[in-house]
Amino acid sequence: MELAYYSDYAVRLVNTEEPARNKDSLTTVESVRDLFGANAQAARRATDADVTRFRSVRARLRAVFQAADDGDETLAVDLLNSLLLEFPVSPQVSGHDTRDADGKPDWHMHLADHPSNATAGFAAIAAMGLAFHLTSHGVDRLGLCEAAPCRNAYLDTSTNRSRRYCSDRCATRANVAAYRARKRLETERSGEDTGRSAPTTQPSTPSTER
Repeated sequence: MELAYYSDYAVRLVNTEEPARNKDSLTTVESVRDLFGANAQAARRATDADVTRFRSVRARLRAVFQAADDGDETLAVDLLNSLLLEFPVSPQVSGHDTRDADGKPDWHMHLADHPSNATAGFAAIAAMGLAFHLTSHGVDRLGLCEAAPCRNAYLDTSTNRSRRYCSDRCATRANVAAYRARKRLETERSGEDTGRSAPTTQPSTPSTER
């Protein structure tokens, strides 16, 4: 498993909450376990206490994305470093019994499960993955969706650093909204122009002959 993969842990956790919509799907231990994906062994360590702990880590990870989205690189890095210090990782070289074309083990870096608790393990993986993405691609590759009220986190992997939305659905919704806004503005301007160009005729006053 490559380290780049782990950056998605941070995105998945942050996006369990939609503050502008007052939605939060991180409410049970089952929802915590679902975040681990295929890592069933780590998920089994989760308890009800991890719900609150996961929410705390989520708020700190969102702050990293918010700082990056605001263009404050130093703050984003400082916030991420605080997570890395609190939740250190245990890297290992792993082959997972897989072989390359020559029949040799497919060695790669892997982050070992944290022995403390489910939150510490997930936070360590998420922070390390985000740090790897940030240092490899730049702070400006971390963003929050511009399609209000979404504000979901995303990692920009586009070649020209042009991503602004978390999904195609949000991009389409934003484009439709922008199109409708332009049409309304054109209609309003057209109405104003028509009103200005309309001639004003003063009623004639009949003359009184004496």
